[in-house]
Amino acid sequence: MRFAFTDDQLAFRDATRDFLARECPPERVRAAWTNTDGRSGLWQQLGEMGLLGVLAPEEHGGLGGDFLDLVLLLEETGRAALPEPVVEHAAVAVPGLGTDLVEPAASGEITVTAGLPGSQLVAYADPADRLLLDGDVVDPDDVVLTPCPAVDGARRLCSVDRGPFGYDGDAFDRGALGTAAQLVGLAQHLLDVTVDYAKARHQFGVPIGSFQAVKHKLADVRLALELAGPVVYRGAHSVAHRDADRAVHVSMAKAYASDAALLAAGHALQVHGAIGYSYEHDLHLWTKRVWALAASWGDAAWHRHRIARAIL
Repeated sequence: MRFAFTDDQLAFRDATRDFLARECPPERVRAAWTNTDGRSGLWQQLGEMGLLGVLAPEEHGGLGGDFLDLVLLLEETGRAALPEPVVEHAAVAVPGLGTDLVEPAASGEITVTAGLPGSQLVAYADPADRLLLDGDVVDPDDVVLTPCPAVDGARRLCSVDRGPFGYDGDAFDRGALGTAAQLVGLAQHLLDVTVDYAKARHQFGVPIGSFQAVKHKLADVRLALELAGPVVYRGAHSVAHRDADRAVHVSMAKAYASDAALLAAGHALQVHGAIGYSYEHDLHLWTKRVWALAASWGDAAWHRHRIARAIL
């Protein structure tokens, strides 16, 4: 069987990449660390593009698509480190919303974020219009929200006075797979900027990228990404077609993507050296997003254990 994305899916990905490269540069991500809501201000435009309503029915203002239509777009939001609850909203919440909420959610008129499974934490809860908690849609005014410290300042967290949260298999799989797609995009960005730095940074009169030790680190990241990307796309195909083994494929995707992104973050810091650890440098905006997402919706160890349970 030959698997490939359609021309329309690739065109939508390219349009999303161009939009985010233009409208969500590192300066906007950095600003989200200190602004009032930790978000980009691009939510309405994302809705107008159709990104937020990919999984919503056409009769309710969505595109009526499936996860194969969404996975490449989520990858691009990861590449840009977009400070928005796109996975929680577009992948997790929208497919389960009632008819009164799905249309404004698909268009970007409202934001619906979801509690992180296995915890009492909700990303972007404070500025959201609705919260999805244990499959129930809740008004934020009906629960007590307590701001919590987060490793990624552009991914604000609140603790909610209920939980820990759990979801049915389909909602959990969409959340884990969407997060895996973002991790692939994050890792690709980290590899790209590190390769550029290795070409520009000179030591002993030559680019550091000419050193074999640096080449090996970058090659290891490239290899990890070459393995993780297709596994994530296989997971998207399984979810879209409701494959009987989709839970295993999703867990493989999250484990591979988490490993690849953490490797990319670690090697990016090593290659950049001291400047990569500084707050003024943009690298930490991506590495901290990797650390946050690798631990969300099940870390690599949790998903490997899920795979083992299914196999054994």
